[in-house]
Parts: sequence; C-alpha cells; structure tokens
Amino acid sequence: MKSVLTGAAVTLGLLLASIGSAQATAGTPGSTAAHQPTPQARQHGIDRAGDAYAGWLQNTTTSAAPTEMAPAASVEGIDVSGHQGNVNWSAQWTAGKRFAYVKATEGNYYTNPYFAQQYNGSYNIGMIRGAYHFATPNDSSGANQATYFLAHGGGWSRDGKTLPGALDIEYNPYGATCYGLSASAMVSWIRDFVNTYKSRTGRDPVIYSNLDWWSQCTGNSTAFNSTSPLWVARYASAPGTLPGGWPFYTIWQYSSSPIDQDRFNGDMSRLTALANG
Repeated sequence: MKSVLTGAAVTLGLLLASIGSAQATAGTPGSTAAHQPTPQARQHGIDRAGDAYAGWLQNTTTSAAPTEMAPAASVEGIDVSGHQGNVNWSAQWTAGKRFAYVKATEGNYYTNPYFAQQYNGSYNIGMIRGAYHFATPNDSSGANQATYFLAHGGGWSRDGKTLPGALDIEYNPYGATCYGLSASAMVSWIRDFVNTYKSRTGRDPVIYSNLDWWSQCTGNSTAFNSTSPLWVARYASAPGTLPGGWPFYTIWQYSSSPIDQDRFNGDMSRLTALANG
C-alpha cells in the first residue's frame, strides 16, 4: 500500500456522507485499545486499530494488469484506505482507473480520516465510487456495524456514480482468524449486516473476501451468492476458484502494487448499471 492528492466536496449529499470522517473516532469508549495488531499484521503495515485494509494478508505481485482469463470487457479501478492519505485522483484517472472503493469504517470504532478527500475526490475526477467497511465480527453485531458504516459514509444513492457499499470480511489482523466465531455464527453475522444494509438502502452490499478465509470461517457458505455481488481477492494471473459457490466475480482485486488494483467484470455500461441498482 503506497501513498498517492486532491479532492473537494461536491454536493450537500456528499458532504453529509462524509460527516464524522474527518478523524478516527471511537464507537465505544476504549474500544480501540483492545485491538492490538498481531506480529503478522504489523509486518503488513497495521500498527494500530483502524489500520486494516482490504487484502492485507494477500501475497503481492507485480502491478501489471493480468491478461490471462480476462473477460471480454472490463473496467480497471483501485481501492484505497487511510494508508494512501490524500490520493492524486488526476493521476489515477490518467492511468486508466474508472472506479474506486474507499474504506469508510472499521468495526464500530474507526472512521478513515482521509475518507472525504478520497470519496469525493474520486467522484470529482469522474470515477464511479463506493465505500467499504472492514468488519470485526467479534466486536458487535452485524446490524450494529452496518448502522455505523451507514452513518459514516457507507450510504448509497441512485446517481449513477455511487456503488453499493461493500462488506470487507477477511482475516483478523488483531487475533483469531475467524474472530472466535463458528462458521454458522459467522454466516449469521454476515446475514445481519447484509439485511440491515439492504433494509436501509434497498441494495445488497458487495461482499469482499477470498477463497481461503471464506472456506475456513463460513464453511464456504453459499448463502449470499445469488444476492450480493462478489469482490474476490486473489493476487495472481487469474481469479481462480471462487468462494461460496458464486458463479462469477463482479470485481477482482488482483494486486496491491503500487496501490490495490481491481478489475470490474464487464464494460462501463454494466458498471453504471451496478451503481444504479
């Protein structure tokens, strides 16, 4: 994850979406103190609560876009978090990126201090963008974290430029891989998050995960493969076997060099359709 600058609020709606994102905040008193990164997480740049990011434990590869098994039509994008700071969105647009996911929240205790610059900046340059939430299922219910996400930038509007919010559910950087939950309890937690998000927005959130974690921690559940779009993480020349019986991926995160690289499975008209719902 490398650093990349620019951005401004666009409309009152965007400003409201970023309220509370100006600095890291605690959802419950002292909650961040309980999140001490593991030695492995520290090796990946996670030094404190809130530092987790999509794909933090994946193996990195070259930044070159893979060509093997590429769909007939695709759109290139990136995802960012507080690690990137102020992103140079003009440079990303010039590099051919047309969509972005921005980390908004983690657990119920952290908001990305660069969220407004990243979320509004990508919109201002012309990208279709969305927000993602890094889940910590051992902290609070899925409903609680979905509500926290929605209150801090994770909402959705049918403006053709806003992707549905994404649930980043993956390896725990602060302890037990599956957050101390059984597979059935994890599936219930995810369902709680998904149902809460959909009841508030009318949209099924995108689910970000990878085959290894999903298999270990949900029992490779197929509960969401006909409703939530899949954002799969696999840093290789092909997305490989998909988790959870999903018939296809919607977004593939294929590298983290020099910044997280993503490919949408379809052309720009399909990306716009995903945004519009």
